[in-house]
Amino acid sequence: MTREMGKVLLETRGDVQEGIDTAYYAATEGRRLFGHTAPSELPNKFCMSVRTPIGVAGIITPWNFPLAIPTWKIFPALVCGNTVVFKPASDTPATATRFVEILLEAGLPPTVIQLVHGSGSTVGMPLVEHDEVNLISFTGSTNVGKQITAAAAKNLKRVSLELGGKNAQIVMPDADLDLALNGVLWGAFGTTGQRCTATSRLILHEAIHDKFLSMLIKRAEKLRLGNGLETDTEVGPLINPQQKETVASYVKIARDEGAKLETGGEAYTHGECRKGNFFLPTIFSGVEPEMRLAQEEVFGPVLAVLKVRDLQEAIRVLNNTKYGLSSSIYTRDVNGAFTAMRDIEAGITYVNGPTIGAEAHMPFGGVKETGNGHREGGWPVYEFFSETKTIYVDFSGKLQRAQIDNQQ
Repeated sequence: MTREMGKVLLETRGDVQEGIDTAYYAATEGRRLFGHTAPSELPNKFCMSVRTPIGVAGIITPWNFPLAIPTWKIFPALVCGNTVVFKPASDTPATATRFVEILLEAGLPPTVIQLVHGSGSTVGMPLVEHDEVNLISFTGSTNVGKQITAAAAKNLKRVSLELGGKNAQIVMPDADLDLALNGVLWGAFGTTGQRCTATSRLILHEAIHDKFLSMLIKRAEKLRLGNGLETDTEVGPLINPQQKETVASYVKIARDEGAKLETGGEAYTHGECRKGNFFLPTIFSGVEPEMRLAQEEVFGPVLAVLKVRDLQEAIRVLNNTKYGLSSSIYTRDVNGAFTAMRDIEAGITYVNGPTIGAEAHMPFGGVKETGNGHREGGWPVYEFFSETKTIYVDFSGKLQRAQIDNQQ
C-alpha cells in the first residue's frame, strides 16, 4: 500500500487494522440480521419481517484507503448474502488485487466476488448502468457521485454515496491548546491531507488566534517529508502529478483572493523527493468564509485558518459549506461542547479530537452534498445491503380481508 499510494507505514498499518476490525465486526453482525415480529390485527394470523439479499453489489472505491474502504463495503455486502463486483481505484490496483486474493485464500467462493480493473469511464459507469447489477456503493468525489446517481436512476437502482468534505476544527479559548495542536496537525497533514475527513479548515477564536497560529506554524515546519517506507517519515507524497498540480493551483487561488501564506505553498524537491509528488504542509491565515479555499475540497496538505469572535460565529462558519462530513471542537466547556454537538451540520462530530479517526463499529457518512443519506460502518450499512420482506401467515383456515374485516 505504501509503495503504491505513498502513505507512511504507520498509516498503512492502521488501514490494514481497520480492515481487520471491520471483518470481526461483520462476523458478529452476521448473527444480528434481525427482522421483526408483531401481533396481527386479525385472529389466527402471524406477522413478521425478514432480511433478504438484494443481488449483485457494484463496489467502487477510492485510492486513499485502498484496503479499509473496500472492507467497509464488501464485508457487509457478502454477510447480507449478495455477490460483489469490485472496481478499485486505478491508482491502487495492487492492494485491491492482494485483498481479493486473501479473500479467496480464506475460502470465499470465486463466483461470489469479481475484481475488475479500469477507469471510471471504461469500467465504473458500465458497472453502474449494467442491468444485472442491483445496487452501487461508491466513495469518491461529489461530482462523480451525482453522475452515478443520474445513471443509476434509470433503473431505480439502490445507491450509497460517500462523497467530499470540507471539514473544520474549532478551537475555543478554554481548550487544551497543545492537544488541539496535535489534533490539527494530524487531521490536516496525516495522509498528506488526502482524506475525505481531513481537517482543511481551522476556526480559531480571536482570543487565542495569534498564539495558536504561531504554535501551528512552528510544528508544521518541522514535519518530515519523505519516503513512506522510512519509519521517521511523517508526510508522504501526493497520489500523482495531477494532484500536485491541483494543490498548487489552490495555493495560487488563495493568494489571489488575499489570504496570507504563512508556510509551505510549494512542491518539496529536496533530495530524493524531487522525483516524487511531494508538497510542503501549507497554512494560510486571513481566510474569509466565502473564499474558495474555505469552500472547495483541495485533497492535499493545505489548511485554511479563519478567525471568529465567539462559538456561535464559529458554528456558522463551520456550517457555511455545501459539505457536511466531519467536524471537531476543542473546548473544556461542557455547555459549549453540547451546543456544538447539536448545531453543527455534519455526519460526524468530535469533541477534543481531530476530524479523522472513525471507528469500524459506528456509522460513517455525512449530510448535504457529502452523501445521499446512507451510512457506512456500524449497523446501518447492513440495512443498505439487504432488503426487508414482510411475511404474513394466516392459519385461521378462512379468508380474512384485513381492514375490511376489522372495521371499528
